[in-house]
Amino acid sequence: MTAKIAYSDVEVGTELPAQSFSVTRATLVRYAGASGDFNPIHWNEKFAKEVGLPDVIAHGMFTMAEAIRVVTDWTGDPAAVVEYGVRFTKPVVVPNDDQGATIEVSGKVAVKLDDNKVRVDLTATSAGQKVLGMSRAVVQLA
Repeated sequence: MTAKIAYSDVEVGTELPAQSFSVTRATLVRYAGASGDFNPIHWNEKFAKEVGLPDVIAHGMFTMAEAIRVVTDWTGDPAAVVEYGVRFTKPVVVPNDDQGATIEVSGKVAVKLDDNKVRVDLTATSAGQKVLGMSRAVVQLA
């Protein structure tokens, strides 16, 4: 595969299509099974509150993975991401109801680099709070 976005077609400030990702308790259980991360803060409300959390929280790596989908969907090629890093700033709190939580993610091209690469800065929020900081991906474009 190769990125469907051409380097010559983007400028600093080019915005990627924003996306929203729903997270429910069932989502967290499925992710725990896939990742092997069965930490009870991600599924047991009583335990999460006992350790000082407001409720069950989404896995940090799950939140990180959802955020990069904005980039991979934009490029059309997951392999186009050559670097990706974040800082976890706030947890995504997932209530035990039919709605769960929503992660809102937007991104824009921050820097055009050499060799048809760009740096994309992402903003990820949930319940009005920034949940990832310094969320940046270096992407190889066509």
